[in-house]
Amino acid sequence: MLKVKEPPATSIAMTNPTMRVHLWLENEEGVLFGLGRLQLLRQVEQCGSLKAAAESLGMSYRGAWGKIKTTEELLGQKLIERAASRRKGYHLTPFGLGIAESFDKWYREVERFAFAKSEEFLPFSLKKYK
Repeated sequence: MLKVKEPPATSIAMTNPTMRVHLWLENEEGVLFGLGRLQLLRQVEQCGSLKAAAESLGMSYRGAWGKIKTTEELLGQKLIERAASRRKGYHLTPFGLGIAESFDKWYREVERFAFAKSEEFLPFSLKKYK
């Protein structure tokens, strides 16, 4: 283990920095899934509309559609589908719901592990990201 000198009391480290973890899955062809895709899927489910979901995340409709389509093509599964009535917009497919839930659980587990290990390896305390 690396021995680190105690930081001076005025050091930024003493202000308890916030831990952030950024995880995503990719291959040579592009991003398969990540936190951004998870947030987009959650918003589609909540809003019932890809346009509204994109706007709520500060994205263009085209950008959101491109991310969904890229992931669907790379995974070979649909993430969203039109509701029975066009007026009801979109909802997640069973696969979309499943991957969103699974990724979220995995992400939270990795985040908990990283936070717990920070006490072992870092000379200062961290705050959890809210």
